[in-house]
Amino acid sequence: MAAPNPSFMSAPTAALPPPGNKQFRHADLKSFDGTAAGKPIYVSIKGTVFDVSSRADSYGPSGSYHIFAGKDASKGLGSSSLKPEDASYDWSGLDDKSKKVLNDWYGFFEKRYPVVGYVADIPTNLRAK
Repeated sequence: MAAPNPSFMSAPTAALPPPGNKQFRHADLKSFDGTAAGKPIYVSIKGTVFDVSSRADSYGPSGSYHIFAGKDASKGLGSSSLKPEDASYDWSGLDDKSKKVLNDWYGFFEKRYPVVGYVADIPTNLRAK
């Protein structure tokens, strides 16, 4: 997975509803992986849960980013990795360059996908501030 393209990252912001405040446990996210018909697809980044259902082509079962569906994608996005073991909330080992990539991805999601809530059982130092 390549680092985000600057022009791609600066695409226009979508009109989004106000952020939701639903609390999830990390284990709860698994059921929002796009495999259940009619159920939304969620991806968490730094503990913030985004509804990516509008991009089921990318996050659904046959999508290139399905590895992140129903999980926290922080480590994988920051390290530009699609390895299953990198679909993890623990981004604490990322170097400064990778942390910037992660923050760029967070900003991208924040501008394009509705926030539905937060993962309560991710350590606070790994959550978005």
